[in-house]
Amino acid sequence: MKVVVAGKGGVGKTTLSGTLARALARQGRQVIALDADTNPMLGVSLGLGPEQTDLLLGVRQGLDTGETEHERSTEGFVERFGRDAPDGVRLVVASRIEHPDPGCPCCGVSPERLLRELERERQVVVGDLEAGVGTIRRLREGDADVVVLVVQPTAKSLDVARLALEVAEGKIAKVVVVANRVRDEDDLQLIAAALPGHDLWVVPDDPVIAQADRDGRAPLDAGAAAPGVRAVVALADRLAVTAV
Repeated sequence: MKVVVAGKGGVGKTTLSGTLARALARQGRQVIALDADTNPMLGVSLGLGPEQTDLLLGVRQGLDTGETEHERSTEGFVERFGRDAPDGVRLVVASRIEHPDPGCPCCGVSPERLLRELERERQVVVGDLEAGVGTIRRLREGDADVVVLVVQPTAKSLDVARLALEVAEGKIAKVVVVANRVRDEDDLQLIAAALPGHDLWVVPDDPVIAQADRDGRAPLDAGAAAPGVRAVVALADRLAVTAV
């Protein structure tokens, strides 16, 4: 199963992606967390911490000096340039492509190519996409099985969500709309009215998650029993049923 998490920047995509990935791994699944954001901070939400996340971003520097050999295969790229995160999740960062034909994944690989080539039985890929709809536009039919579209009760977030739904139609079989940081019924009704015809998975506004983000910790480590964290874990359980 390949799950991509999309939405406007700042709506909580990365925090949700990291929590989803670890919750799925706790079910005994092999999980690859793909950081495809232009500001790759998924490692922090997975529990690697800011320092280890920064080290992962610099792991390819040896390619420029000739100290590190190039890797031609996607599987080899995941093995050599990825990093193990808590609960057995394997974190991989999609490197920015500087040339039209970089030649190998370590020199540059698009998120859509990684999604296309990462396919194994019982393997789950959770991709934290760049803000907006750029990557979704470039996806082909079958590149992803589920889009988790994260929205907040703000006009700009809902505008991006409506566009993402249009772009995903016909490409991705299942879309899950997550109403994130919901404070009250008014917030929920605002999102429901803007996106009619879509069932909403509600993640309440949670001070534990907010504090974890400020501290550079994974929400699962900061407070697994917090309401917002439990809502994301429950979403992982629902997605696991989809994968069966």
